[in-house]
Amino acid sequence: MAPEDPVLPGRTGHAALLTLNRPRALNALTHRMVGLVDEALTAWEHDDTVRAVVVRGAGERGLCAGGDIRAVREDALAGGAASPAFWRDEYRLNARIARYPKPYVAFMDGIVMGGGVGISAHGGLRVVTERSRVAMPETGIGLVPDVGGTFLLSRAPGELGTHLALTGEAVGASDAVLCGLADHVVRSADLPALTEALGETTPRQAVRAFAAEPAEGSLAARRDWIDTCYACDDVEEIVARLTGHGDPAAKEAAETLLTRSPTALKATLAVLRAARALPTLEAALDAEYRASCAALALPDEPAGVRAQIVDKDRRPRWCPASLREVEEADVARFFAEPPGGGLGLAAALG
Repeated sequence: MAPEDPVLPGRTGHAALLTLNRPRALNALTHRMVGLVDEALTAWEHDDTVRAVVVRGAGERGLCAGGDIRAVREDALAGGAASPAFWRDEYRLNARIARYPKPYVAFMDGIVMGGGVGISAHGGLRVVTERSRVAMPETGIGLVPDVGGTFLLSRAPGELGTHLALTGEAVGASDAVLCGLADHVVRSADLPALTEALGETTPRQAVRAFAAEPAEGSLAARRDWIDTCYACDDVEEIVARLTGHGDPAAKEAAETLLTRSPTALKATLAVLRAARALPTLEAALDAEYRASCAALALPDEPAGVRAQIVDKDRRPRWCPASLREVEEADVARFFAEPPGGGLGLAAALG
C-alpha cells in the first residue's frame, strides 16, 4: 500500500500493525477503511507468523474520532442509502474484533470517539494513555451510541454508563478503565517501545512491562449523584434529579443534557436499558443498527452535524425541540426493523 492509503498494514517481529491513516481527519472511519481493516484481519488470522495484531492511529491527535459523520449527513440529506451499508459492515467488523482468535491490542491514545471506540474497545487488550479522551458523543449529533457502545456502557458500574451515553462526556485513562472501556494505562511516550516489545514477547507480558499507574479520575468521586440521579427510565426525571441534587457538577450535567437532541436522548436511554438484558455484543449491535437506521430518517442528525462539524455554531435546531414533545411513538421507531432488513448478527451467531 502507498503511504497515503487510509489504512497501513505493517509488521514488527511477530506482531502485525494496523495504522489508521487519515490524520487530517483524525482518522475518521470511511466505508473503504472498514473494508481494508477487515481484509487485513482475514489475512493475519490465517498467517501463522502473526501472533498479535496492534491497531493504532497516525498523527499526534488520536486513534480515531469516529465514523465520517460528514458523509453520513450528506447521505441523510440525499435519502440515506449509503449509511446503512456502511454501518452493516462496520458493526460486523466490531463483532469480529471482539471474537478475533489472535490477541488484538488497541492503542487508545489521544482522541477515541464513536467508531474509534468500536475499533478498539472490543479488543482483547486495550491500552489508554495520559492523553486519552474516550467518548460516545452521539446524542450531540442526533444519533444513538452505536458500534457496541450501548453494550459496553450498559455494563459499566452503577449508572456511569448512563451518564456517559446521555451526556457524551469524554473520559481519561483511569475512568475509561473504571467503566470497562480499557484495560491498562501506558505512557504515550512508551508506545513505540511497547510496539517493539509486542513483536518479541506475548502481548500480556509486553503490556505489563510498560503499565503505569493512571492519574486519578473524576467519575468515582461523582458516583453518589450519578447513581442517584440516573437510576430511572425517564429522561425528564433524570434532568429534574440532576437539577435539584445540589452538586454543581450534577447541575452542569443537566445543562449539558438540555443541549442534546431530545429524541436522541430518549431513544438512547431506551436502547441502553434494553442492552442490559441482551446476552451478547452481537445482539446489541443488531439493536443499534435498527436505532441508527431510524435516526438517519429523522432531521436531528443533519442538524447536529451541521452545528457541530460543518458550521460549528454549536446551535442545532432539534425537532422536536424539547423533551416533552418527544412521544412514545418517536422512540418506538428506533426499535423497528429497518426498511432494508436488520443486521442479523445474533441470528448468525446461532
